[in-house]
Amino acid sequence: MAKRKVIKIDAEKCNGCGLCIPNCPEGALQIINGKARLVSDLFCDGLGACIGHCPQGAISIEEREAQGYNEREVMANIVKQGEDVIKAHLRHLQEHNQTELFTQALNYLIEKGIENPLVDNQKESIPTGHGHSLHRSKQGMPASSGCPGTKIMDFRKEKEQVVKNKNLSQTESQLRQWPIQIKLVPPRAPYFTNADLLIAADCVPFSYADFHQDLLQGKILLIGCPKLDDAVSYQEKITQILKDNQIKSITCVHMEVPCCFGLVSIIKSAISASDKNIPFAEVTITLKGEKLK
Repeated sequence: MAKRKVIKIDAEKCNGCGLCIPNCPEGALQIINGKARLVSDLFCDGLGACIGHCPQGAISIEEREAQGYNEREVMANIVKQGEDVIKAHLRHLQEHNQTELFTQALNYLIEKGIENPLVDNQKESIPTGHGHSLHRSKQGMPASSGCPGTKIMDFRKEKEQVVKNKNLSQTESQLRQWPIQIKLVPPRAPYFTNADLLIAADCVPFSYADFHQDLLQGKILLIGCPKLDDAVSYQEKITQILKDNQIKSITCVHMEVPCCFGLVSIIKSAISASDKNIPFAEVTITLKGEKLK
């Protein structure tokens, strides 16, 4: 059995703030029972991208013996942490379409006489071929309630009905500058002078139909993904923009999924680091493309 690096979380130090969640590209971390948990060794690359974002210093890297991505070895560690962590791990495999590994995990539970925590008085299920079942949602897809950012949802019928009942007209773009990616924009671009900034998670413009008229009008746009990109570089770039320019206000718009809230923390940290008093507003968009009031 070879040794490899994985992260280690000190439960005593962890306060469940969740700042580490957006900075785990593999999605191996979740908040369970108020604590950050490594729900799957399988998706932890051991690079420790989440370490620098833990204000409590609860995350470190340890080198321990572990078979390379062996689901039985992973499950042996998972079951020790209780039902909630088992459930989170199984859902994690579902969300990443790891069908073979999901079946191996179920077989391990069967062998050890442990009930599948996903089976919870639901009527409709599909067999895995080993006497166990996996439930389906109303849309006919495997049910999943892990990270909402990767949960499969189908709104086509609802949207088709809306389109039939509403006359859609072309709207004019309110984009006032280029580039718009946080990673690409120069901190001293002339359009930042006396600007009202709109910093948006990059899923928002695709989800919210009135993005241009309702949110972007009159503002300078920056977009990025707090889950897939480097949060540290985002904070450094935004901090530099705020220090080098007279910014009038900042509006942060993000999706309602937990991983997207990391953008709020990034911006607030940048404002604090800039030593400036800049008005800040937050807007949340639902997965159905509606603005929360």
